Amino acid sequence: MQVEFRECNWSDLWIWFEFPQAPLEMDKQYLEQVLESWYTVGMLGGYNASTLQVQEAGLEISHMEYDTEGDRLPSLMHNMGSMEYEGNWGRCWFDLGTADALALDVLLNAVQRLSLEYVDIERVIVGGQSETWPIAASDRSSTAHLN
Repeated sequence: MQVEFRECNWSDLWIWFEFPQAPLEMDKQYLEQVLESWYTVGMLGGYNASTLQVQEAGLEISHMEYDTEGDRLPSLMHNMGSMEYEGNWGRCWFDLGTADALALDVLLNAVQRLSLEYVDIERVIVGGQSETWPIAASDRSSTAHLN
């Protein structure tokens, strides 16, 4: 699976998925479950790089004290659109809000494993637009989840 980054606007980000052929319903379900799960963790503030205490502790975490009282700024995703498909392409819109870039690494790691084991995904494009599948302003608002 190839990963490509184009112009990225954190509050207006499209993520594109290219399949070798039109995805089957099961393929769509797998990908949508990954995206929904990823977004839910982001909506709850899970992608906050300033609170990576376990990661920073290294391998020895037995009996580690975890600080839950620290003064932290929230790192929340704001919105997600519904997945859309056209031919062998899929796309989804996100407002990543104040989530850290760590969120994209987590998503790309998950989609890489999904592609290796369940759904053949040739390419993921983060950001930008497609010349063959233009984005209308209504595409964002009509598919957004309500939070």
